[in-house]
Amino acid sequence: MDLYVFLAVLAAAACHAGWNALLKLNLEPLVATSLVAAASGIVAAPFALVVGMPSAAAWPYVLASVAIHIVYYLALAQAYRHGDLGQVYPIARGSAPLMTAVLATLWLGESLGPFAWGGIVVLAGGILLLAVRGGRSSKGFDGRSVGFALLTSLTITTYTLVDGVGARLAGSAAQYTVWLFVLSGGAMAVYGWARIGTRLVGDFAANWKLVLSGAALSTAAYAIAIWAMTVAPIALVAALRETSVLFAALFSMALLREPVLPVRIAAACLVLAGVVLVRLR
Repeated sequence: MDLYVFLAVLAAAACHAGWNALLKLNLEPLVATSLVAAASGIVAAPFALVVGMPSAAAWPYVLASVAIHIVYYLALAQAYRHGDLGQVYPIARGSAPLMTAVLATLWLGESLGPFAWGGIVVLAGGILLLAVRGGRSSKGFDGRSVGFALLTSLTITTYTLVDGVGARLAGSAAQYTVWLFVLSGGAMAVYGWARIGTRLVGDFAANWKLVLSGAALSTAAYAIAIWAMTVAPIALVAALRETSVLFAALFSMALLREPVLPVRIAAACLVLAGVVLVRLR
């Protein structure tokens, strides 16, 4: 992986952690995810007029990804309803790199060296360790939050592989990304309206700066990741992208006042070691 791709994916990781932290600030999780997803479609829509349409071969992947992303947003909202950012986020992101690496090897025939595999394993282990004892030092794992976090992880693995292949077939990562956000944003707006009703408009009006900030971060984060998957192995991009947990841990402590635990420091060291191994592959 070239250095500029490596640094770009790290920047995307910071953006991704940022919009997840915003979900926990002022809004109920389902409202927040619906509004951020819908606003991401609004952010992407003007670019659709500029970049044009992806190739016909990419459309089945775009539509499949839209469906998977809807499940992702709903599972994430439920996970955050029952658990802390410091618990949910590492579980949701931690198991995805290993699953993605295995499936990318079996399905796509991507070849990874020993350093790359070592980095993915160490990084995933560090991410999962960050979830120990959750965000509350006095409370263990919440079964519902863990279940929904694991479902979120499964959707992450699935849409990562679908989008990696789809973007390569699209002819342009920008075309694929823009239409993915436009369609998934529209779908989540319809779902949010059906579930929440007119309250959705009021919540947007009261929190539009927060929602648009989250949408911009979400769009930028995944646009970078999709582009990176067209120029680097999908498994490595997926693993490196999960360094967002380090940023999420910082945000959870600084913004959400979740406790600093010694185990999180050890986990952060493992994540950094994994990043170094991935870079050395």
